[in-house]
Amino acid sequence: MEQNDQKHYRALELDKILARLADCCSCEESRARALEIEPQTDYPRAVRQMHYTQDAHLLALRFGMPTVLHIKNVKGMLKRAQVGALLNLRELMDISNVLRTIRNLSSYRKNCDDMETALDAMFESLTPHRDLEDIINNNILSEEELADTASPELQRIRRSIRNTELKVRSQLDKLVKSPTYQKYLQDSIITMRDGRFVVPVKQEYRNEIKGMVHDTSSSGATLFVEPIAVVEANNEIRVLQNKEQQEIERIIAGMSAEVGARADVICADYDTVVELDLYFAKARLGRAMKATVPTITDDAVIDLRRARHPMIDQGRVVPTDIRLGGAFDTLVITGPNTGGKTVSLKTLGLFTLMAMCGLMLPVADSSTVSVFDHVLADIGDEQSIEQSLSTFSAHMTNIVSILQRTDHRTLVLLDELGAGTDPIEGAALAIAILSALREKGAKIAATTHYAELKVFALETDGVENASCEFDVESLSPTYRLSIGVPGRSNAFAISERLGLDAYIIEQAKQHVSNENTRFEDVVSQLEDTRLGLEKEKDAAQQIREQAERMKSEIADYKAKLEKEKEREIERAKNEAKRLIDKVRVESQRLVDELEEIKKQKDSEHYANMPAMAKAQMKAGINKLYELADPVRQERENDYVLPRKLVRGDIVSIVDLGKDGTVLSPVDNAGNVMIQVGIMKIKVAQSRLRLDERKNKVTLGGKKGSVGKNITSRAERTGKNELDLRGMTAEEALIELDRFIDGAVLAGLGTITIIHGKGTGALRAAVHRDLKQNKSIKTFRLGVYGEGEDGVTIAELK
Repeated sequence: MEQNDQKHYRALELDKILARLADCCSCEESRARALEIEPQTDYPRAVRQMHYTQDAHLLALRFGMPTVLHIKNVKGMLKRAQVGALLNLRELMDISNVLRTIRNLSSYRKNCDDMETALDAMFESLTPHRDLEDIINNNILSEEELADTASPELQRIRRSIRNTELKVRSQLDKLVKSPTYQKYLQDSIITMRDGRFVVPVKQEYRNEIKGMVHDTSSSGATLFVEPIAVVEANNEIRVLQNKEQQEIERIIAGMSAEVGARADVICADYDTVVELDLYFAKARLGRAMKATVPTITDDAVIDLRRARHPMIDQGRVVPTDIRLGGAFDTLVITGPNTGGKTVSLKTLGLFTLMAMCGLMLPVADSSTVSVFDHVLADIGDEQSIEQSLSTFSAHMTNIVSILQRTDHRTLVLLDELGAGTDPIEGAALAIAILSALREKGAKIAATTHYAELKVFALETDGVENASCEFDVESLSPTYRLSIGVPGRSNAFAISERLGLDAYIIEQAKQHVSNENTRFEDVVSQLEDTRLGLEKEKDAAQQIREQAERMKSEIADYKAKLEKEKEREIERAKNEAKRLIDKVRVESQRLVDELEEIKKQKDSEHYANMPAMAKAQMKAGINKLYELADPVRQERENDYVLPRKLVRGDIVSIVDLGKDGTVLSPVDNAGNVMIQVGIMKIKVAQSRLRLDERKNKVTLGGKKGSVGKNITSRAERTGKNELDLRGMTAEEALIELDRFIDGAVLAGLGTITIIHGKGTGALRAAVHRDLKQNKSIKTFRLGVYGEGEDGVTIAELK
């Protein structure tokens, strides 16, 4: 990057954005690289960089940010280990942090779904070294201490050192506590000098305790003596300590050699980690700015929608639309001071540079940015006191440099073009500079106060006016950029609002040429027309959004109806299947009854049986017709019991959907006492239905009547579950036997008996009955999901 480029980038505040990016990085190396990022002038590279950032952003949104530790640059340490150097414990710990980060990133990507990203090649290139990481972490306790378990030999040596030290301390402890020697000692303590255990002896009793003097106090009153009795033990400790140090060096040498053997792979992985951290830092910055990914092109067209300058407080920034290129190559921005002209200019340049750096932009979706070879800016007061340059001279010096470097792949941004000199000459010079830049093929955006430049933009193809709106009533800018409309200076209106006398303003207007007055009037009319069109556009936009919402709601309602239709069709299919099953069961019942009649051909009532069977068949067919009518509403008042109810009849209670047994005939009030489970209730006769198939079929009332209860598959609709809860043991066993008979007739293979947990008495009674029932093959208690001890699952023969 040329030094001149850095000056232009600073003018557009790219350095401040890169500083914010560096703050989003997790390690020192990626922070340094963030500050050194250069805008990519090569289109494919710029697109690739943006893809990396986009995919990092998507991964972070779906799976969170990966963990990158505050790792150090270990490449120098790795190279030293590779040539056989011995690393210290701190360096090995730093390398372990890098290995842990490599493993974290590799695991992070593997735990994500199969979404393909541009970062996959980087993630896949990472090689975790869990074995080496574990060796370092298990062997090193701190940057100053190796673990005893680093090797069996080190553990043995340290154990010997501790035992010998205990031995020395024990001997010295006896000495310092001895009444004989206590008067010779300055303090009854044991201390160390030069790594050897000593005791403090008073100077005057030096000869009373034999041994070696290792040190004296600053006053000379105390000598630190190693008693001769512990010299050998201290020597042994010293020897063991030397062995310990040798073993530590051997262990560290082994770890250093292992690190050196993998140095090249770890170095490459370290660079990848830093690069990934930088891309996720870009994603983190994009999230902080509420940014989106723009489309990057190579056609010198810029279209920023609802752009928000990132260096302005998010609560105060006003979104604006900026376009350049395509229909026009030059944008002349006019308007009053503090109206936002310079902010618009900086936004245009800064966002172009950010996109070329692979950074997301705080813009709306569908924004477009182009890649340029140069982004050159003359913004701000470049006056140099040291060079004795005036403001105008400084600007001209900068513009001369820009003209020399400009070509067809250059974006030029000029603030207050031609300012700082005579207005007539300045305006003429500004028009000439714009024309020269256009001849070189550059894309240009310039701010100015000169009316001549507004006229130049109106009269010249490829040059477009733009203005920053200003609210004269509140004397504050709106910061909205309106392209296609020249801006008004509003000097007279602002002065009048600020209290300048009207006669002074009128005198000032007389000094303005008629042409300028007419031009300002035209601009004013254009502004009024534009505002009216804006209101109409907003109203049309609201109508369109409302229509879109209605369209979406209609589509949702249509989809809902389609789903309802599918559900109804499925429900009809299920109902048809149920009816078919019912017909099959009813047919089987008829066959069973015919078989039973055949067996009774020698009975004296055989002649009546065909007629009874025919009547029952007709009743069964009528019931099937009723079932086939899905919208049939049962009329209770039309139903008449086929006969009087007697004790023992099984009836259905229509509004409860339960069966019960009649305990007594109907009383004067029209009520019948019914047994339902363990409950006895009075029910109105009109609420009861009598189904002869649930009761005994009596062929005549004389001797020889068939007393067999013909319960057929018609009553077994395939239900394989019986609930006995709330019944007494006797009631439950009666229901159980009836249920098993029906299940056998229905051809079921497995049945479920619900008896509840309770005291276990009902369960025990059920199990006793099942053991004796010849239709039961095996049975067991339920498991988790089936009801556990509260149910029994039985298999039929």
